[in-house]
Amino acid sequence: MSVADVDRTKPELGPDPARWPDVVGVPSGPAARLGAPVAAHLFRRAVERLDLRVEYPDGTTLGAGTGDAPRLIVHRPDRLARRLAADGLIGFGEAYMAGDWTAPDPAAALTPFAASAATLIPRPLQALRPILLPGQPAAERNSEQNTRSNVSRHYDLSNDLFALFLDETLSYSSALFDGRPARWDTLVAAQHRKIDRLLDAARVGPGTRLLEIGTGWGELAIRAARRGATVRSVTLSAEQQGLAQRRAATAGHADAVTIDLLDYRSVGGEFDAVVSVEMIEAVGYEYWPVWFATVDRVLVPGGRVALQSITMPHDRMLATRNTYTWMHKYIFPGGLLPSAEALERATAETALRTTDRFGFGADYAATLRLWRERFTAHAAAVADLGFDETFRRMWELYLAYSEAGFRSGYLDVQQITLTKDGSPR
Repeated sequence: MSVADVDRTKPELGPDPARWPDVVGVPSGPAARLGAPVAAHLFRRAVERLDLRVEYPDGTTLGAGTGDAPRLIVHRPDRLARRLAADGLIGFGEAYMAGDWTAPDPAAALTPFAASAATLIPRPLQALRPILLPGQPAAERNSEQNTRSNVSRHYDLSNDLFALFLDETLSYSSALFDGRPARWDTLVAAQHRKIDRLLDAARVGPGTRLLEIGTGWGELAIRAARRGATVRSVTLSAEQQGLAQRRAATAGHADAVTIDLLDYRSVGGEFDAVVSVEMIEAVGYEYWPVWFATVDRVLVPGGRVALQSITMPHDRMLATRNTYTWMHKYIFPGGLLPSAEALERATAETALRTTDRFGFGADYAATLRLWRERFTAHAAAVADLGFDETFRRMWELYLAYSEAGFRSGYLDVQQITLTKDGSPR
C-alpha cells in the first residue's frame, strides 16, 4: 500500500481495510500467536528501565518514571503483543496507527526509547536481526528506475498538506535557531538563517553557478538568486517542481532559476558550488559514493559543497542499514540516515575534502515540535484534504518519532562543507 494512493475526494470516518490492511488487521499467524507472550514480556522488561510510565487497562503501571514522567497508555495489550511478535517495530508503529496505544505527548513518550535504542533489545536478539526482520524490498532500492517512485510516495502527496504545517518559506528541513527562542513567529528567520549559512559556506554570490540537488519548494534557490547566483535545481517531485517554479517566478527570479525534474545522476554541466539540504538521506547506502562522484564530476576545481544531512551513530547505521522499518513502509521508502563517518568514506574516491562540520540537532527537535503542533492543530483541515484518521495518526507518529530521536541525542543534523582541491585520494 502506498500513502500516495489516498483518495482525496472525501475524508474517511474510519480505517479502510483496503488502504490500511496491516493496521485494520491484527496478525493471527503462528508467529503472532506463539510469540505474543514473549513479545509482551520483552516489552514490559524494556519499559521497566525507562523514564516513563506505561499504563495498562487493568491498572498496572510500569516504567521507572515518576511524577510528571511521560505517559504511554496501552489500550489493547494483546493486539500490541501480537503486532510486536509478528513485525517488531513496524508492528509497534502500526499499533499506534490502530489506537492500540496512545500517549498524551508521543514525542516525550518515545524519547526514552530513542535514548536507549542501542540496548533496548537484548543482545542475543540483536544478533538475530537479519533472520527475524525483513530486509528492504528490491523495488525500493534507489536505482534510477525506482527513485522517482520512492520520492513521489512522500513528496507528491499534496502541496496543500505540507503547507498546513510548514511556515511560509515551505522549508521542510531543520531550522537554525542558534540559541534564540524556538517559536512559530521565529521559525521563518531561523529557516533563512539555516539557508544563509549554507550559501555562505558554499560562497554563493554574484555570478556563482550553483547546483542544488533536491529543490524542496524553492526557498533556497530563490535566496541564492537574490545574491546574484544562477541556479540550476533538480528534483524528482513533480508537485515540488511546479510550485517551486511558480514561487521563483513570483519572486522575480524566473530567469535566474531553472528547476528540472531530473535524477541527480543525470546532471551535466559545470558548477562553482553545490548545495543540498537533507536529500542525501533518500539516496541509499549503496549510492552515497555515486552521489559524491556526481558532485565531484560537475564541480569545478576549487568549488565548494554545502551539505545538510541528518546523521545517526555509525555502529547503529551499520546494524540497521538492511532492515525494513516502519519509516520505510509508511513514510520514506528506500531511505537511510547516514553516519558522519559513512559520508566521509563515501568521498574516498573523489577530490572532495571536508573542511567544516556544524551540528545543531537540538534545533531539529525544536523544528519538529513546531511542525507537529501545527499539524495536530490543523487536523480538520488535513481531513478536508481527504486524508483519513489513520493517515493523520501515522504522520503524528512520524513527526513525534523523529522529534524523539533529536531530543534524545540519538540523531543529529549537520551542515558539512567540502572543497574540491587536488586529485582523488
